[in-house]
Amino acid sequence: MKLAVCNEFFEGWKIERVFDYAAQIGCDGVEIAPFTLADSVKRISATRRRNIRLAAEKAGVEIVGLHWLLLKPAGLYINHPDRKIWKRTQDYVKALIDFCGDLGGEVMIHGSPQQRNIEKGWDDGDCWERTVDLFAGCTDLMAKRGVTYCIEPLTTKETNFITSIGEALKLVDAVGHPNFQTMVDCRSADTEAKPHVDVIAEAGKAMRHVHVNDPNLRGPGFGDLEFTPILRALKDRTYTGYVSVEVFDFEPDPQTIASRSIGYLRGILDGLSG
Repeated sequence: MKLAVCNEFFEGWKIERVFDYAAQIGCDGVEIAPFTLADSVKRISATRRRNIRLAAEKAGVEIVGLHWLLLKPAGLYINHPDRKIWKRTQDYVKALIDFCGDLGGEVMIHGSPQQRNIEKGWDDGDCWERTVDLFAGCTDLMAKRGVTYCIEPLTTKETNFITSIGEALKLVDAVGHPNFQTMVDCRSADTEAKPHVDVIAEAGKAMRHVHVNDPNLRGPGFGDLEFTPILRALKDRTYTGYVSVEVFDFEPDPQTIASRSIGYLRGILDGLSG
């Protein structure tokens, strides 16, 4: 099990500085939100991609992969009935897969609630089929670039499409490719009608990534959610992927959020190993 931080709460920091700080506090990796680097990854040159990868290597951390995928550019939508919008979105998902591969990342986490909501008047079945078709059309590229693409269940406060691990697994089965899987986000899982450890058990082998955060939108250890049972459940399942700190409340500052979160998690893992 490896620990990482997401880069978007390091507001205004160059990615190279994030890599250096992550290494300093004992992280194994950094997870990148593409919009923090450019409005469109298509504008990021091959040279810049290579330099980002080299900077991570120099710092001694891995680039875990990408998340918060479709915030920018504007107008993307995975299940939109307008074929032009749908195709533009699929083309950008492919560009993101290539970008992730160029950085050496191995996972992509698809949240992006506003870019997947089923709007009033849209047919649920048609939206489902468009979503399956969009991702199925990208699976060959996922495999070619060595990227596992994970659909993230979110809360009903954020979206009305894929709001439980069960629904995520249904989409995984429909796409039907080993490079399309799911993940567990602790904040979102808190809204399910079962304990976190049961969500992890239900996700099973399809769980390829974990976001750790408190329901109060802050980092692990900054709220009431107890992470020891969660990390124990992951350890018992011999989970060897990344556990990434993702927050939505950026107070008080990135150093405090990252260092305290990673220290808290490391303390639990050390106790479980003792």
